[in-house]
Amino acid sequence: MPTPDLVTAELTLTGRITTASNATFLGSISDVEVVYKPIAGESPLWDFPHGPLAHREVAAYLVSQVFGWDIVPRTWLRDGPFGDGMVQLWQEQDPAQHAVNLLATDQVPATGWKHVIEGQDENGRMVALVHEDTPALRRMAVFDMIVNNADRKGDHILAMTDGHRHGVDHGLTFHQDHKLRTVLWGWLGEPLTAEERDGIDRVADGLHGGLGRDLAGLLSAEEIASLATRCARLRLAGRFPAPSGGMHAVPWPLF
Repeated sequence: MPTPDLVTAELTLTGRITTASNATFLGSISDVEVVYKPIAGESPLWDFPHGPLAHREVAAYLVSQVFGWDIVPRTWLRDGPFGDGMVQLWQEQDPAQHAVNLLATDQVPATGWKHVIEGQDENGRMVALVHEDTPALRRMAVFDMIVNNADRKGDHILAMTDGHRHGVDHGLTFHQDHKLRTVLWGWLGEPLTAEERDGIDRVADGLHGGLGRDLAGLLSAEEIASLATRCARLRLAGRFPAPSGGMHAVPWPLF
């Protein structure tokens, strides 16, 4: 069966994700499963007042493509049953894998995991927020720093059966002010790898070419300039930064 035209072929809704803060639907284009977020269903946000969140989702995909790490599933803008919006290829994650987890502090494995924060659960038990220590998740953390992701929750990381990790829900990105809120703080202070540095360089270079032209239709000039500044600063520092500023360093809820 030929692959359908994902931009113009009919988008049929099959369900709604009711846990999302904005209108989010499951759908299909022929036999291709997708997620659809109409711009008309976005809730106004005081700290992201400029431009639709759907545009930021597509911008995050474009930056992901230049990084070359396949973090964000294919994402594009198109018309749908509730008007223009963001459409993204659906990813079937492995329910047996958890890239981020809350564990009792005495049950955190000695290796393979990074500790983020500790606290008490509803029963007064000490628990730790941890995430796996893998190259795939490190790359996502670098990506989040560059796009200034203000909402990297644990459930926004899809653990695939083959070990790959996809990141989704990138509406709160690219703000010109520092907004980084993430559960992926486990590599604080560690040097960037050569692969990670090369990825940052590809994005920085792309802003002077095709990537910059594509983002100009999605983000403000100030946001694109801030993106370039973040690339330069992270590349110069050469290591994972510590939280900064007066805002919370992790999103809430965590998942």
